[in-house]
Amino acid sequence: MHIHLNVLGGIAGDMFVAAMLDAWPDLAEVVQENLRLAGLQDDVEAVVRSHNDGVLAGSRFDVRKMGSGQEAARPDAGHHAHGHAHEDDDHDKRHSQHHHEHVHGEHHSHHNHTHWRDLRAMLEASSLDEAVRRAAIATFHEIALAEAAVHGRHVDDVAFHEVGNWDSIADIVAAATLIEAVGEASWSVGSLPLGRGWVETDHGRLPVPAPATTLLLRGFTFHDDGRAGERITPTGAAILRYLSPSTSIGSSPHVLDRTGIGFGTRRFPGMSNVLRVLAFTNEASVQDRVGVIQFEIDDQTGEELAVALDHIRSAEGVVDVTQSPVFGKKGRMMASVQVLTRPDTIEAIGELCFRQTTTLGLRSRTEARTILPRHAVTTGDGIRVKLAHRPGGPTAKAEMDDLQALRQSHKARADSRRSAEAEALEKSHDHD
Repeated sequence: MHIHLNVLGGIAGDMFVAAMLDAWPDLAEVVQENLRLAGLQDDVEAVVRSHNDGVLAGSRFDVRKMGSGQEAARPDAGHHAHGHAHEDDDHDKRHSQHHHEHVHGEHHSHHNHTHWRDLRAMLEASSLDEAVRRAAIATFHEIALAEAAVHGRHVDDVAFHEVGNWDSIADIVAAATLIEAVGEASWSVGSLPLGRGWVETDHGRLPVPAPATTLLLRGFTFHDDGRAGERITPTGAAILRYLSPSTSIGSSPHVLDRTGIGFGTRRFPGMSNVLRVLAFTNEASVQDRVGVIQFEIDDQTGEELAVALDHIRSAEGVVDVTQSPVFGKKGRMMASVQVLTRPDTIEAIGELCFRQTTTLGLRSRTEARTILPRHAVTTGDGIRVKLAHRPGGPTAKAEMDDLQALRQSHKARADSRRSAEAEALEKSHDHD
């Protein structure tokens, strides 16, 4: 898979997560679970919400802290890093609570900061999967290196301000989760919006892009679209740095598999503040996710089970149903059943399995699968032929039900099959 980041409004950690979850909504539960494993308190809730700004529809990644009967929004809610600071002083005053990372010496009195060494130790001690833990630490480390360089300190002496808060930790852990969950992929990003103006921070006025952000984005291509404000946050820049994306999807053909749109919290006049994800596969396959339900039956007759599996097979959301003989306890012959479903129908199909069969338990999960693009054509003789687009060229398979309806001899059926498949391949070549 190849994933392209289309940075329209800008990029922040929550925008990246929102865009990825908009493209892969079935990964939302994995993200929530990993936030718990990362050590965030139980009162931190992360929710992907549908959002429409009147122009585009997409998602927002909303992290809130619950407790004391009240909800606490992100510390930068209303002052998000993509709540772009304009060049006028009034705007700077309104956005003085800028979402920005700082390096603190021991003489600073700020209580709302987290040392990098402590944050790193927390993540290293977490129960996160090793790959996710490694990606999250590497992303934070990029920010720490940039801040250390900007402020002339050793990286172990870096202390984060807002980036050490629960919401920013959630953003980066969620981003690491999604990067690892999509599997082996190449990444690219187009030209980045430069932004302009100043931002007021707790330690003075800083130019846009902020100094640490500029260090993180060395080597990237920028453009100035004339709009003021900070367009790329340090967390967004660190994610880009970690991904090391190319500048284009390349010249080889790609199939657009899915897209996602992630919104920032600010609105721009005449432009949607979004990051768009475009996920491509190569020409020969499509990456997909599928639900898998498995169970065994040893106390239902073959006749009854066949009827039950036909009911399951015909249900909405079921992709395929297979069974195979296995040996169970006490040497009993059993039927092992596997049901493939759309990920969003796993629960409903699981309930159907309980109603239709005698199983007392089942196992379910979601898996990645790679499928070949295919389509069906009908020949002049009315025979349907399935064409699969393989890397070495298309292959054809005539539908046996249609051949059987001809009521021919075996040799005649074989001749009809070869003729139909040759005709379908010829049509495919003509179409290409």
